[in-house]
Amino acid sequence: MKKILYILSVATLVTVIYSCKKKENQNVFSDYKNQGLGTYITLDKNLNLNLDFSNLASSSIGIQVSQYPNGQAVDHINIYSTTNGTYDTTQWHFVKSVSYTGPGTQLTVTGAELATSLGVSIGDLQPGSAFTFYTRIITKEGYSFDVNTTGDNGGGGLVTGSYYNSVFSFTAYIVCPFTGGMGGTYEVIRDDWADWEPGDLVEVTDGPGPNQINLSQVYPNPDYGDIVNPLIVTVDPATGTATIPPTVFGKYSGTYSAEGAGENNTAGYVFSCTGYITLNILIDGDPYKLILQKQ
Repeated sequence: MKKILYILSVATLVTVIYSCKKKENQNVFSDYKNQGLGTYITLDKNLNLNLDFSNLASSSIGIQVSQYPNGQAVDHINIYSTTNGTYDTTQWHFVKSVSYTGPGTQLTVTGAELATSLGVSIGDLQPGSAFTFYTRIITKEGYSFDVNTTGDNGGGGLVTGSYYNSVFSFTAYIVCPFTGGMGGTYEVIRDDWADWEPGDLVEVTDGPGPNQINLSQVYPNPDYGDIVNPLIVTVDPATGTATIPPTVFGKYSGTYSAEGAGENNTAGYVFSCTGYITLNILIDGDPYKLILQKQ
């Protein structure tokens, strides 16, 4: 098994609740006076992260948020759409501005609003597609904060981690019904567990149940480990949402268990309409991303 432990030492200009201030388009790093009290919003709950392809124009996704109480007062929140989940703001597409009305403010986007922001027709949005939405917080003092102007707390995860429950972005999918027939050869797009390299080809089989797929020919890679129990993914036939119950799946130098990384073992999506599998899997308690595309 190929495993590499990366230890990153990241120096930033902020502490736990401090961010780089940005007012209009000034360079926030040009003057130390621009370093001060920032703000961010936290995720209360996901309202819905699936756009229904059969009713795409009026279907909506969204999240419920609240302001971190010790930061600058939030006035409104701008929402931007992207097709590739990038921090490059030249590829961000403005969707709309939402007034912050207090704890529990809802940030929602319809399929029609998404299409308008991207400059495409509603018919151009295809099932299985993923879209990352970025938030930009505008304070009552006129400062703005987003993934590019907020420090990551010295690597502690204010932007990228889960500890602070911050929500600088969220991802939604256009879902389609799961109809089965997923067995076949897949290209590895991403494998954080590092049993495979991007571009490698692996086999996925159907079953054993009618709404299940079997990843036992994916994990473990036979060059690195042996199967203990089949790694089975159960798929919601209405949305393609995937779950993985706790399973001891492989023996490498020792045995390893896997389960869906989300609530109730939710792991991601399996889209039979596009042959696309995207899963977030906890392996012995640590999260790993796996993305496969059918050939």
